[in-house]
Amino acid sequence: MTPRVLFIANAGPEVGGGHVMRSLTLAAALTERGARVEFMADSHVEAILAAYAPDLPRRAAASMAPDVLADLAGRQAFEAVVFDHYGLGRPDHEAIADGRPALVIDDLADRSLGGALILDSGPARTEADYRGLTSGARLLLGPKFAPVRPAFAALRNTALARRKGTPRRVLVSMGLTDLDGITGKVVEQLRRRYGETELDVVVGAGAPSRKGLTRIAAHDPRLTLHVDTPDMAELATAADLAVGAAGSAMWERCVLGLPSVVVTIADNQVPAATALAKAGAVLRVDGRAESFGVDFDRAMTRLFIDETLRASLAEKSAELCDGEGAARVADAFWPLLVQAATV
Repeated sequence: MTPRVLFIANAGPEVGGGHVMRSLTLAAALTERGARVEFMADSHVEAILAAYAPDLPRRAAASMAPDVLADLAGRQAFEAVVFDHYGLGRPDHEAIADGRPALVIDDLADRSLGGALILDSGPARTEADYRGLTSGARLLLGPKFAPVRPAFAALRNTALARRKGTPRRVLVSMGLTDLDGITGKVVEQLRRRYGETELDVVVGAGAPSRKGLTRIAAHDPRLTLHVDTPDMAELATAADLAVGAAGSAMWERCVLGLPSVVVTIADNQVPAATALAKAGAVLRVDGRAESFGVDFDRAMTRLFIDETLRASLAEKSAELCDGEGAARVADAFWPLLVQAATV
């Protein structure tokens, strides 16, 4: 029997789109092994699926609230479930899974979790962080388990071989939801300060900065706007530097050894970004600080003028993540799926 896996991943203006994107990566890895996958989708999740996985099966949900999800799940046939939703804890996981094997993707270690497997790719995460929060779950911890799309691993050698010379192209990717219009703020600083630099700017269709950036791109040949692009791996490979949010795309840049300034714009992004900065893999700037403009300009200036720094960031970030995490997670989950499907 083919195991059927239900994915429950949250999205929206406050939480971004990274939960859905990394769930899609894991879903693809499970599909390759023979599973059938389906997503619960409210309007926010649906917008991402429509752009990046239009043919993927999904079940419409009025919201991603626990009671709504539990009710819908109770009327669906599945053998296992994957959760990537900060608003759900152990009671919700157990009610929805109802005895089936579950994988919980987390970054916070701040609540009790259900599930047979817990995935947290944070670079500083340890088993002690989850002590008392799980009931005998297997912990998949660290960047080696980060779900990164296969296209990045495929371009890894090409990207690492070209991380030399004067920076001429910067990739700006602040997340699909562009919280508080941060993308526009970053682009304006780059345009004013680095006049000869070409900018590839990635946004989601509903990003607050999109309208203004579209106007700028129409008369500024240095700026190319990419909306809901499927070509992130190619753009990151072609870039010399990057400015990005501290979500799941952070691992994509690490796979390619792309020297980056990471801008944190939410509390849950701080631990991983701080750990990467301490490891010498990125430069971190607080996007909510009053001194953001000065701090950001200082970090970018360092990247532009210091070739030794760029080489060090490229090497250390690439060492942290090889892009094979989704396969490792799928291999760990697969025996549970097979067992559940044969009961």
